[in-house]
Amino acid sequence: MSTSRATPGTSSPAAPATGPEAAQAVGHAPAPGGAPTGRWGALGPVGLVLAGGVSVQFGAALAVSLMPRVGALGVVTLRLVVAAVVLLLVCRPRLRGHSRTDWGTVVAFGIAMAGMNGLFYQAVDRIPLGPAVTLEVLGPLALSVFASRRAINLVWAALALAGVFLLGGGGFDGLDPAGTAFALGAGAMWAAYIVFSARTGRRFPQADGLALAMAVGAVLFLPLGIAEAGTGLIDPVTLGLGAGVALLSSVLPYTLELLALRRLPAPTFAILMSLEPAIAAAAGFLVLDQALTATQSAAIALVIAASMGAVRTQVGRRRAKALPEVS
Repeated sequence: MSTSRATPGTSSPAAPATGPEAAQAVGHAPAPGGAPTGRWGALGPVGLVLAGGVSVQFGAALAVSLMPRVGALGVVTLRLVVAAVVLLLVCRPRLRGHSRTDWGTVVAFGIAMAGMNGLFYQAVDRIPLGPAVTLEVLGPLALSVFASRRAINLVWAALALAGVFLLGGGGFDGLDPAGTAFALGAGAMWAAYIVFSARTGRRFPQADGLALAMAVGAVLFLPLGIAEAGTGLIDPVTLGLGAGVALLSSVLPYTLELLALRRLPAPTFAILMSLEPAIAAAAGFLVLDQALTATQSAAIALVIAASMGAVRTQVGRRRAKALPEVS
């Protein structure tokens, strides 16, 4: 889904306003210069989030097939290290001129990112991909409830939550307890990722903060990956697959989401993240041959309806603000 590009410093029904006024209204900094960032800006913030979700879930499906080679920690290590190298080479972030608060924010972002990845892959090593993502998405949903200032967003969050539990078969009693706990922990770290991603986007230009945070996560996980996988991490086939996982699950989605969070309210972003179980189910079907049941299809419909409602609410609010006052 894409939206038309807004003129810098103005607003349109199809894309959020940019410039200082919009930044103050939604609580996020605009892209440098007040304009959408490059060609990705043409997608609009909602399109950026959805494209990132598709990429990360198909990357997760590829990662599941890689786990027999290097284990869950090895996959996370490959994902973070390759992604960090790519982002550092592409962004070449400036290391000087940042305050202690800037560095504290980017380190916290890196820790949240590493924790989210590590806990999630520990979960999918024990429970199926669909239920794991279903449990994980409860973190962003909880954030949307607590952070939202509009009552209507509570309705969309409740609808998405109903779809999440329906996608999990109405309960999680049959799942491995450790896998369930890891997935819930990943959800909590996902909520922290959303918060610190937005703060990092305000403090660092372009994707510089993302590159630095990814490097922090890679450094934290490298000893764990070496301990579990050893020399398996440098096998050419494993490295190639790991690079694919890193690009699909880290480089592309995190860049798109970081750009989106500069122009999208955190509560709306969190509700859009409720699409992840639906995307994961599609990825599981196409990549891992996991068929969808009628109940799962109904759950997907509920989640999509909630996400569409959240987007329509945001667009309607922008249109109302754009209407001239009647004297």
